[in-house]
Amino acid sequence: MNILITGCNGQLGNEMQLLEKENPQHTYFNTDVAELDITDREAILQFVNENHVDGIVNCAAYTAVDKAESNVELCDLLNRVAPGYLAEAVELRGGWLIQISTDYVFDGTNHTPYVESDPVCPNSVYGRTKLAGEQAAQQACSRTMIIRTAWLYSTFGNNFVKTMIRLGKEKSELGVIFDQIGTPTYARDLAVAIFEAINQGVNPGVYHFSNEGVISWYDFTKAIHRIAGITTCHVRPLHTSEYPTPAARPHYSVLDKTKIKQTYGLEIPYWEESLRECISQLLLTNES
Repeated sequence: MNILITGCNGQLGNEMQLLEKENPQHTYFNTDVAELDITDREAILQFVNENHVDGIVNCAAYTAVDKAESNVELCDLLNRVAPGYLAEAVELRGGWLIQISTDYVFDGTNHTPYVESDPVCPNSVYGRTKLAGEQAAQQACSRTMIIRTAWLYSTFGNNFVKTMIRLGKEKSELGVIFDQIGTPTYARDLAVAIFEAINQGVNPGVYHFSNEGVISWYDFTKAIHRIAGITTCHVRPLHTSEYPTPAARPHYSVLDKTKIKQTYGLEIPYWEESLRECISQLLLTNES
């Protein structure tokens, strides 16, 4: 297949590129804004047709959650309009689209893990535009697979794990939210799941993916420091109310992954195993 990857310079896009080497049976077009502006409908149609694209993995998005509250137009363009353009273009070729979405489509008031059929109720600009992007993609392409994920981190780019390692080395004390509960997702594991879907056949619909287990941001930070060997920084728990942000965060965003595991026979790693793998890579490359 000829597969278009958008957002190739991001966390997930970079992990996809690493795994492409293990899946040489396909031809890949790795693009970011310099190679393809996904907000330009005509440019997408031309690219998809000229390169005979069979499938698209859309890793591109506006992900600055707090800035989105005051940058609604750009957030909407990247998170809603662009997926619709990509879906329209690949539908004309009879192809498929994998659209990456987020736990922010929920309001975080559940007490049990969210399943794909639970009512959506985003309470931030980011969440609303990502939900609208899901809908736009599904309306334009009959073979759209939505994968909602949460708390994404990797060895690439800026993310919570790298920030906590850096701050842990720089500061003697840190305050971290303890009353927001979820599950971290190592972007490498998500990329592996995406390739399973590609190679087994993209099944349209909505799916959830994160690592296994449940944790708070506070406990996640304690684990990051323990695994990275940081012992000089005291981490104290904060209530959400003590750390106000422009965008509301879900207090509970644990995702139930039964559907994607059963559909593709996935064995999803426990969050701490994947965190250890990521940190070992960071320490080897000194990128932290």
